[in-house]
Amino acid sequence: MNKLLLIGTLCLLSSNLFGQISTKDSTVQVIGYWAKQDVQSYDITYEKYKLKSKDTVSRELMKYEVDIKIVDSKENSYTIEWFYKNYTIDTENELVRKLMSISNDISVKIKTDEYGVFKEVVNWKEVREYLIKITESLKTELKDVPNHEKIIANVMNVYSSKASIEANAIKDALQFYKFHGVKYKLGESLTGQVETANNYGEKPFETLVQYSLDDINETDGNSILRSNEVINSKELTDATYNYLKQLGTFGDKLPARNNFPSISNETNTASRIHGETGWIIYSIETKKITAEETINIEERIIEIK
Repeated sequence: MNKLLLIGTLCLLSSNLFGQISTKDSTVQVIGYWAKQDVQSYDITYEKYKLKSKDTVSRELMKYEVDIKIVDSKENSYTIEWFYKNYTIDTENELVRKLMSISNDISVKIKTDEYGVFKEVVNWKEVREYLIKITESLKTELKDVPNHEKIIANVMNVYSSKASIEANAIKDALQFYKFHGVKYKLGESLTGQVETANNYGEKPFETLVQYSLDDINETDGNSILRSNEVINSKELTDATYNYLKQLGTFGDKLPARNNFPSISNETNTASRIHGETGWIIYSIETKKITAEETINIEERIIEIK
């Protein structure tokens, strides 16, 4: 999701960038104080599971490591390399296991502004070509899996452009830089409306957001930030229904739109951030998608080594 364009109430950064934590007025400015060649390594855990009538019917667990290196530092921007490695994937679904492993040993170069606010993926064409090459090899490995070519093609459509890669291929990085570039005050919430990418190819979803400073730890020099994001349920349900109708997989079994279950999508994120450097210490993001008695949950944890 693009960096917040919050309505009216955002308190933008002051010109004095020293001392991100101010206990005097209970405020925190989240800024990246990084130098060229700085490196931090992280463990990332991504878990996805489905609940139906409160019973777990499927579960996937992926763990990997990422080295984050500041490859360039200018007056108004950083160029940062995210190198992904050492994937382990726990799932009984062979197709899912193969598809989830395509990012192993990939290097993604990201540009932020001088505060650490995400701006773009610099080498998106290289990322796209790398993924195309890997998925082409998967077609042979997965030739016995029903509809494997169509499934792989749908996956690659998600990564076919700069915008889609920035929305879907770097969700851990978007989580990492989510709180950068804004000044927060303890006990106050920043609220507004943003747009979230729509992978069904229609217009973006309206999303209500709320950001807040939860805790200031002066002793350890860090703070905890939280966010809540809720996608417009009607827009999401309409887009899902239209996609399924066009896909044609369900045929006559697809109910009429007025009988189609309403879908909700809510994401909560909490990050502990080092005050002097802007490096993430620990971050957890939980997305819950609900349709009647079925709940799909995705949880990503980023933890500094």
